Amino acid sequence: MTTTGRKFAIGIMLLLAAGGAIGWFYDRPLTGLLLAALLTLIWQVRQLLTFERALRTDNFNDFRSGEGIWEQIYSRFRFERDRAVRRKASYRSLLKEIRKSTNAMPDGAVILDGNNEIIVSNRAARTLAGLKRRKDRGQRIENILRDPEIGRLLNDTDFGSSAEIPSPLIDGNWLNCRVVPYGADQKLLLMRDVTERTKLSKMRRDFVANASHELRSPLTVISGYLDALSEDDEMPAAWGKPVEQMRSQAARMKHILGEMLELSRLESSGSATTEEAIDVASLLERIRRDFQNPDAAPILLRNESRAGLLGVRAEIESAVVNLLSNAIRHTPQDGSITVSWRSGPEGAELIVEDTGEGVEADQIHRLTERFFRVDRGRSRTEGGVGLGLAIVKHVLARHDADLGVSSEPGSGSIFACRFPPQRVVVAPPVVLS
Repeated sequence: MTTTGRKFAIGIMLLLAAGGAIGWFYDRPLTGLLLAALLTLIWQVRQLLTFERALRTDNFNDFRSGEGIWEQIYSRFRFERDRAVRRKASYRSLLKEIRKSTNAMPDGAVILDGNNEIIVSNRAARTLAGLKRRKDRGQRIENILRDPEIGRLLNDTDFGSSAEIPSPLIDGNWLNCRVVPYGADQKLLLMRDVTERTKLSKMRRDFVANASHELRSPLTVISGYLDALSEDDEMPAAWGKPVEQMRSQAARMKHILGEMLELSRLESSGSATTEEAIDVASLLERIRRDFQNPDAAPILLRNESRAGLLGVRAEIESAVVNLLSNAIRHTPQDGSITVSWRSGPEGAELIVEDTGEGVEADQIHRLTERFFRVDRGRSRTEGGVGLGLAIVKHVLARHDADLGVSSEPGSGSIFACRFPPQRVVVAPPVVLS
């Protein structure tokens, strides 16, 4: 207890003792004690009301001097109030600086609480998405940016993903959105205008598709003449080897053009809506037989599930073929390739594992890029152009799946295609007779 508190307690005790002594003098000690207590209570209530009025009117003249308990309370109150004013001014200045810095950002930034309700947004967010600083405060961001990808981002625990959505203000414009953790039970939604990049990407896809389509016709003519020459008995013997080389390169070019057209089609398509049930086990068995070659690494098939997939059979087959082609191309003859199919409550996995040369860690994230080749010289001589894994990536995206890659140089690679539960068809139970 402080000195003031002890003085206050001693004063009350002395007042009560005095009341009791006066009452005892008149032979009414209890009455004297009660009267003293009542006077003490009245005095403290009066002081309390006076302090309340001082708080209301901000006039503390009655408490600016003296050493009583109420003067001490006022002194402490004034100290805390002045400190709060200073902190408020400091926070206000800091908030003003933060607002200036966020308003200077070219990207939109929206701070959301645990319920995805808007706390504050910067000027770029208002320009890009049409948010209103005061009107939209407290509104759920999904009610303003009405796109399924926003809901997916907000519910995704992997904060490394992003999504591109159409601009809610300008038709034809696109926004790249990303959500990152921010503070305690808060999120930060970042938005960037990627309209120019999206248009350039579309132009590139259209150019590749159109160029590939236009090249197919003359290439077909050239291949036809080369086939006719190779079957002509009157062709000079010296022309035999050059014609065969030209036929081989023409066939390779036709294959490349076919992959480029397929990739362009996949990139411009949305989610696969075909409800065809694919028997994955039998599909894998047939592809394994087609690829098994005594001059290549053996392929081991592990069908651990009878579940099927809902999707486009030709596209799933294309993905498996590209994964196996990639594994065979990069696995020596004395190595091995394992294809596994399994399912569970969380979905299904199609895994292609090899014991080949592997990939450096800094190159794994680039494997699904167009025309990317780990070993350009080796890939060129064996027909690879770096489109196979890009096709796999877009096939899986159309089937709501994703591709996971893990690899170590000299130890091989693992490519895992993960399908969500809604794409998995569980085999019905066998009825026992």
